[in-house]
Amino acid sequence: LYLLFDAVRSGRLEMSSRIKFSRKASRQTPSKLGVRAGRSISVRTAIQALAIKSANDVAVAVAERLGRTEKRFAKKMNAKAGALGMSRTNLVNASGLHDPKQVSTARDMARLARGLRYKHRRYYKYFKARSFRYAKRTYRGHNRFLKNYKGADGIKTGYVRASGFNLAGSAVRKRRRLIGVIVGGKSGARRDLNLVGVMDAGFRLADGIGKP
Repeated sequence: LYLLFDAVRSGRLEMSSRIKFSRKASRQTPSKLGVRAGRSISVRTAIQALAIKSANDVAVAVAERLGRTEKRFAKKMNAKAGALGMSRTNLVNASGLHDPKQVSTARDMARLARGLRYKHRRYYKYFKARSFRYAKRTYRGHNRFLKNYKGADGIKTGYVRASGFNLAGSAVRKRRRLIGVIVGGKSGARRDLNLVGVMDAGFRLADGIGKP
């Protein structure tokens, strides 16, 4: 998504630009949007499908649109990660599906989350959305932290068996923004509860800053 936002901001793509699906993209495992090979979706729909549904087929289609191949796109992702200070991250695919060579840390994900919020402020609104429509169907997200935590406005859930349930969250209270990341949750509910604890503690600490 970060690189897709880069492409839109630079004028390389527009929200109405089309992203075509190769056979490889269409054959990705769920979660997916289910677009057939040879068909296409708009950049706007791709953003929604990635931010809300975590669609693996869309991730590969975007990778091929921006990098020609997913492998070449991974190099672009790693270059961007380096520029953002994500020093302990190595990416080999666009979807986040498990690969033993693909690694990251909670701190690096927080750096990415911060970059999305402040470098791409114009597009950050997509992380607040809870649903989108495509092909006469409504797709709803499963980010319960976004729905239930006061002041939450993003950002993204994730799951792969090797790392468990993961979540990067952001919230604003009393004009202070905090970003928190949980990795390795044993369940979606436990992950959300852990992040609530982290964010509550952070806001309590923030409230004390500058006070006598």
